[in-house]
Amino acid sequence: MVKRVTTLLLATAMAAILAGCGSGGATSSGSGGDDKITMGFAQVGAESGWRTANTKSVQESAKAAGVELKFSDAQQKQENQIKAIRSYIQQKVDVIAFSPVVESGWDTVLKEAKDAKIPVILTDRAVDSKDTSLYKTFLGSDFVEEGKKAGQWLVDQYKDTKDPVNIVELQGTTGSAPANDRKAGFGQVIAADPKFKIIASQTGDFTRAKGKEVMDAFLKANPKIDVLFAHNDDMGLGAIEAIEGAGKVPGKDIKIITIDAVHDGMQALADGKINYIVECSPLLGPQLMDLSKKVVKGEQVPARVVTEESAFTQEQAKQALPSRKY
Repeated sequence: MVKRVTTLLLATAMAAILAGCGSGGATSSGSGGDDKITMGFAQVGAESGWRTANTKSVQESAKAAGVELKFSDAQQKQENQIKAIRSYIQQKVDVIAFSPVVESGWDTVLKEAKDAKIPVILTDRAVDSKDTSLYKTFLGSDFVEEGKKAGQWLVDQYKDTKDPVNIVELQGTTGSAPANDRKAGFGQVIAADPKFKIIASQTGDFTRAKGKEVMDAFLKANPKIDVLFAHNDDMGLGAIEAIEGAGKVPGKDIKIITIDAVHDGMQALADGKINYIVECSPLLGPQLMDLSKKVVKGEQVPARVVTEESAFTQEQAKQALPSRKY
């Protein structure tokens, strides 16, 4: 009888030990593994090749990092992103990341996340909130610097001429950080020489279709266009269709500068249809996952994390294309 009780006690103790070993400790996401976290990610949409590559980078990096990802596509509407963020707050995710459709109008929902003690990371695009405590960090490119690079290339190309240079500009989504900043950076550089004149500037909403539509209108209204500055490759690619449709040669009759350096844009650059591309890397996933784990643990992170990027001429594009990841 004593032997039977002793055996039973030993078995109970062993079961308790095994249960403790197998539990791996409690986690905030409730799904095993000390480092397992749940992220709510509210994407702008799928408006361009850049955005598609960015989404893929985030999704693949989350999987590789063991992060449970709750993903939403806002279809370029701020109200959809706000709805998604509130849903993530209700679900009590560990961290929220999003790429803001526009810069303004986020304070209320970001305060809701802060009150719920859920850290927020901005990716790709910034917000104009004066209260920087509403988010932990902003990971992305320096859009003003991108605009400056585009402007400087243009200045260098026309340094030996005094003739007027007529420029048309395809802006990104109205009110978005890249549209505002790329326009500002480009404008700052060319403003030093009065021969550079922006004769038309309108949003193409970062899409190829809208870029073609607006460029069609530019060509009809302005008989002499020397340069097109497009805030992203996709709008530039749409504009190329319009230019060719008007019987002109893109890259020769009208010089084209774009930003992003996605594969289709780089191919057009290698083919001579685009003259210069400033890079804006969409591959933010690995850095985002690293930052997310740190902020969830309460570690300090830089308020601003700038991605390293380059720019490409035709020859450089030819060299880079074979190993291009996006």
